[in-house]
Amino acid sequence: MKTNYHTHTTFCDGKNSPKEIAEAAVQKGFGILGFSSHSLYPHAADWHMDAVDHQKYFDCVRALAKEYSGKLKIYAGLEADYVPELACDFDWAYKQFAPDYLIASVHYLNNKRGFFTVDDTEQNVAEGLARVYDGDGKKAVCEYFDRQRQMLASQKFLILGHPDVIRKRNGSLKFFDECDSWYKKELKATAKAAARAGVLVEINTGGLARGALDDVYPSAEFLEMFFKEGVPVTFSSDAHAADQLDFAFDRAELAAVRAGYTQAAYFEDGQVKFRDLNGSLKY
Repeated sequence: MKTNYHTHTTFCDGKNSPKEIAEAAVQKGFGILGFSSHSLYPHAADWHMDAVDHQKYFDCVRALAKEYSGKLKIYAGLEADYVPELACDFDWAYKQFAPDYLIASVHYLNNKRGFFTVDDTEQNVAEGLARVYDGDGKKAVCEYFDRQRQMLASQKFLILGHPDVIRKRNGSLKFFDECDSWYKKELKATAKAAARAGVLVEINTGGLARGALDDVYPSAEFLEMFFKEGVPVTFSSDAHAADQLDFAFDRAELAAVRAGYTQAAYFEDGQVKFRDLNGSLKY
């Protein structure tokens, strides 16, 4: 069964409408498709869905679920962001929309000097690190993972989204060393937090699809830590266009097998279920 729960459309920063994405999912042989518009409800941000569009989004996706019944299971979720200073109460804010699931993702770092997006262009990440952290990459990275752990403890989520997306521009900017002991300590603490929260961790191919790095999120070492903590994995393209829906899923599955996983999780009819992985995969 081919599934994807991390999907963006024109309701936020995606390039295709929900209808176009659903049709592509059928053509690509998907069994389950989950939509997950960026949300900072009730606040606004450049690439997040406007607060006033939330009900329209859920109405649209649920209408598609009825239209494609028997051909494709469609779920309406959200990729929720976390900015503690905005005091987002996920339980209050999202209860009225009754999303089928939430993805927990951290995109922003901030302090008294301002904020910046860690998942951004090389130039903007470099500028943000200099402006907000005086170029102290270690401090920024530690705060990123700390914020992720805070988010996991704040609300019930189904999936932890791209848990080390802060690596995205590290290959070119080199603002931290992934071999340092302090970094590995952050990874380990975050894997333990994910286990306590009872979430799935996604193996996300979005960085590959957009040419940001030649790897999935999380890294091989981080994924092994999730495995040791008993955190289930699911596969995600983080698609922002219809043609990315199943991008590099072979690499995602291979990464899972190499980390020790024999099964992948999927979400169906309100329950987490499992399917066996292909242990003979090669890349």
